[in-house]
Amino acid sequence: MSNSSQLARGLTARHILFIALGSAIGTGLFYGSAKAIQMAGPAVLLAYFVGGAAVFIMMRALGEMAVRDPVSGSFSHYATKYLGPMAGFITGWTYTFEMIVVCIADVTAFGIYMKLWFPHVDQWIWALAIILVIGGINLFHVKAFGEMEFWLCLIKVLAIIAMIVGGGILLLVGTNFGYPIGISNLWEHGGFMPNGIEGVIASLAIVMFAFGGVEVIGVTSSEADNPEKSIPKAINAVPFRILFFYVFTLFILMSLFPWNEIGLAGSPFVTIFEKLGIPYAPHILNVVVIVAAVSAINSDIFGAGRVMYGMAQNKQAPSAFLRINKNGVPWVTAIVLSITLGIGVYLNYLIPKNVFVLIASIATFATVWVWLMILCSHLMMRRKMTRQEVAELKFPIPFWPIAPILTTLFMVFVVVLLGFFKETRIALYVGVVWVVLLIVAYYLFVKEK
Repeated sequence: MSNSSQLARGLTARHILFIALGSAIGTGLFYGSAKAIQMAGPAVLLAYFVGGAAVFIMMRALGEMAVRDPVSGSFSHYATKYLGPMAGFITGWTYTFEMIVVCIADVTAFGIYMKLWFPHVDQWIWALAIILVIGGINLFHVKAFGEMEFWLCLIKVLAIIAMIVGGGILLLVGTNFGYPIGISNLWEHGGFMPNGIEGVIASLAIVMFAFGGVEVIGVTSSEADNPEKSIPKAINAVPFRILFFYVFTLFILMSLFPWNEIGLAGSPFVTIFEKLGIPYAPHILNVVVIVAAVSAINSDIFGAGRVMYGMAQNKQAPSAFLRINKNGVPWVTAIVLSITLGIGVYLNYLIPKNVFVLIASIATFATVWVWLMILCSHLMMRRKMTRQEVAELKFPIPFWPIAPILTTLFMVFVVVLLGFFKETRIALYVGVVWVVLLIVAYYLFVKEK
């Protein structure tokens, strides 16, 4: 091992794009989207469009800062610089908390999926196995990591495209599902908005969680080969591609199946593949969701490790996190994160049936909090810039200042929204307690440094 503190560059625009897609398109699309559909009905498509627009503006704010100042700490560094050290400390550790929580959810999902083939093997054993494998992968050179993430993510992207195309074919040929199929299913079962605007609003918490992870693009800037070109290219592509995958996938699903039956009797994805005459459809889909989970875990550990490295540079995390191995990778953060994910192994041993829902709901608060800090940091950066500096920006945010202000207010609304619904209230409680604990930790251990 080496004590160097210089990260290796090696990520191309292709790597960065798929790292972000890998983090954002996880198990939420294959199994989590059913919950949002039950809340909003077909009008969930509107929630995804609104959420996608907000995420795009947030990403453009991050992109403007990342191209101007490509550093490893990314949004934690920007919050420190423009909002103050305590804001940076809270943002960095909240992002790390978010990634760990999401990883535990995906580690849990991995254990559940493996039960299809190995029903007698305990869930926690698979959780432990995948943590050890991913921890090892994150010690390789960043280019090797980026290449592996590209291929992992490509598999699930191709599977989603196959589902969209296959579902479209079934709609065109009028396959017999035992009930009428077609886009009329979007309004014939209680209307397009069967649960009213309240249902659409209620679904926003899950919808926003679906986009969680896209901010990892900002973290890659310090290891990108050419950040001035690769970061803008990835940021402009990712939100629209995620929106495309979610919206078109759900559009096809709700055209083929009554919206109020999706997720109640097995996976609709399996049904589509079976109707297309594809043998072993359940096993093929199981391979896809396993790859999706592994890809998301891989990307999330990468993002959390780089943010912790950047925080160590600002003396907001232990200095040991600055240690780099011969591949130019922060090895201490990879090991610490892998050990921390052992919590997921224990939860899988303790409460294997309930752990996924509990963990996924808590991650929503952390996700939106980080996005809110990105937007606030950007607003403060612009306030401190001269007209000349603004004119020299290489990747300026569109529709300034209306779009970022409206997006900031929308993110505040989503955080407050968590407290209005019983199922998401625990996320707000845990989030508030987490922030209070970080404030105390900052004054006790960091402020004097």
